[in-house]
Amino acid sequence: MTSVLFVVSEEGYWGEECIEPLTTLDARGAEVTVATPTGSPPVVDERSVDPENVGEETAEWVTEVDETDERLNDPEPLAAVEADDYDAVVFPGGHGTEWDVNQDRDARRLLREQVAGEDGKALVVCHAVGILAFTRDADGGFLVADRDVTGFPNEWEEGIVDEHDRMPDGRKLPYWVEDEVVAADANWDAELDADTSVTVDGDLVTARGPESSADAAETFADELDL
Repeated sequence: MTSVLFVVSEEGYWGEECIEPLTTLDARGAEVTVATPTGSPPVVDERSVDPENVGEETAEWVTEVDETDERLNDPEPLAAVEADDYDAVVFPGGHGTEWDVNQDRDARRLLREQVAGEDGKALVVCHAVGILAFTRDADGGFLVADRDVTGFPNEWEEGIVDEHDRMPDGRKLPYWVEDEVVAADANWDAELDADTSVTVDGDLVTARGPESSADAAETFADELDL
């Protein structure tokens, strides 16, 4: 059975970007494990379960899975998991990843070992794509250098933060994903004219945002031959 590790934020994951791939991979027969930086349950971004923001159906679905899924409610600590124990790793997005997952040394280790390994694969979604700006390969270069990627674009970030880069909850956004990933020499294209954006470059799959979650989940399942 194909084993997949989900690395989920404790600072605010975007519901659909986690639950869509989790349930899709479940349905395709994968064995899913969830890990967070400290081992505490991940926290869903309240905006991603607000019916006025995402619709009543999505809000109810995400809330139900978030509250009842045993894996989400009893995750492993990141430092305790090894890449070799899994066939793939998934990094769901959400602004919260900028405060924990993206700069976590064990999250970066897992990503590096999956993408650099012979058999591993990684799916990185939305703001979690920022982890690519902080992950180095074995030679010290950026893991994402010269790779084709998509992710949460600056044009969308401009509509969320204020003139001082403060989020609606008052926290200052530490960086913008597109800026940092481009600075790490990635070939960035968020395909702003397309309804969805999912990019496959070897063992690395990236997705732009919530509306791309379903396509990302199906694409990744296909990449895993599920």
